[in-house]
Amino acid sequence: MYNKNFVWFMAAVAATGGLLFGFDTGVISGAIPFMKLDFKLDDSQVENITTLGLIGAVVGALVSGWVSDKAGRKNVILVSAIVFLTGALWCGFATSIASLLAARFYLGLAIGIASFATPLYIAEISPAKIRGTLVSMFQLLITVGLLAAFLSDSFFADNKNVSSWRPMFYVGVVPALILLIGMFFLPESPRWLLSRGREAESRHIMEKTEDPSVLESEMARLKKDILEASQQMSFGETFRQKWMVYPLMLAICIMLFQQAVGINTIIYYGPSIFLKAGFEGNEAAIMASVSVGVINVIFTILSLFVIDKLGRRKLYFLGMGGIFVSLLLIAGCFAFLPHLGDFGRYAIVGAMLLYIAFFAVSMGPLAWVLITEVFPMKVRGVGSSIGSLSNWLFNSIVVWTFFKVIKGFTSLLGSDDMGTAGAFCSFALVAAIGLVWGIKFLPETKGMSLEDIEKHWKNGGKPADLGKQSAKI
Repeated sequence: MYNKNFVWFMAAVAATGGLLFGFDTGVISGAIPFMKLDFKLDDSQVENITTLGLIGAVVGALVSGWVSDKAGRKNVILVSAIVFLTGALWCGFATSIASLLAARFYLGLAIGIASFATPLYIAEISPAKIRGTLVSMFQLLITVGLLAAFLSDSFFADNKNVSSWRPMFYVGVVPALILLIGMFFLPESPRWLLSRGREAESRHIMEKTEDPSVLESEMARLKKDILEASQQMSFGETFRQKWMVYPLMLAICIMLFQQAVGINTIIYYGPSIFLKAGFEGNEAAIMASVSVGVINVIFTILSLFVIDKLGRRKLYFLGMGGIFVSLLLIAGCFAFLPHLGDFGRYAIVGAMLLYIAFFAVSMGPLAWVLITEVFPMKVRGVGSSIGSLSNWLFNSIVVWTFFKVIKGFTSLLGSDDMGTAGAFCSFALVAAIGLVWGIKFLPETKGMSLEDIEKHWKNGGKPADLGKQSAKI
């Protein structure tokens, strides 16, 4: 019998993968100032350590689609939990730069796997009418994980102890155990089970997750879809399908705009940016990052209530417009920082909090929701993996080049403050391009079944026409 509480429980447990994603993404932020002192690192080495974790995520995202289609969504999430657990311990125990690089790459594998498998699993156990809300829980738990990392970093930060970064990583063992134990008791995705010929098991689970009034029609749709796919498509076969052009373009572009507006420069390098803004001491800079984490959580919670009411397009334009304005404010504050006195550092924090608020309510959850919606079932694993892979590739490029971009603008404009302003202006330019792109290409998937979305592509439909009756922009 349909059990709404059971659906929410499954989504909440699986979304712990998002918490780990967020924690292990954010923990490096507070650890960096102390690691720089402990290992005597320069900015280039910091970029390498940070980026190697992202490269691990790229590899994890790259292989997770094929593996999850073969072994199942649940098993892949279980494996990621084990890697999260052992990776946290390895990072904390690292005694050399080489060991730390290897540990960050290993932990990155789990982050990449979780970024793909968790939202996919949630999407496939969710009824259509609340799918956007449930998948958004993944983004919510990412922000909770980020906040937990910032709070943990702040708790252990000690300006008198350069090794205080080590326990920051150990804390990640706790959520890893929660995910490992919780997922052990959850069922496999009913959609995946049906694709493997295990109809009785699939029906048993769907009776608990689907509204009885649509259960039979949903089962019939899934069966038809599976019968049409005699085998899973490879990456090459996926790209050769003419009607797959738009889903692939959407998955790649939405992740490009999510990352290229600079969100993870603030997440990874927040304390370093706040030190540039004039905060004194690592502890003070890390505390400023805690406020970023709090706002991130609050506005991601807000997104849960509006994403299935406002729809994808309205939320996208609201968020991207706010991101554009906020980035210009951050750039302006840095440009005039010498003339703003003590007010300048707090103005930068305020502008960053505004930026985080707009991002958290829109681009944060929207990107992950869309990559689970736009692909047909027979290539959903591969397609979602492409979306996750794109996320980490763009993430890696932005994070690896951030200090290099600042240095370049500094050489051009004459000061570090102006160099930082130039970097944030470049992010604002990306946001402006994203607004123009969205007008023509962003689809409205609010309330649509995954099968109806697939039918739209096969009929030659264009992105902006999808769910046109729901879109007002």
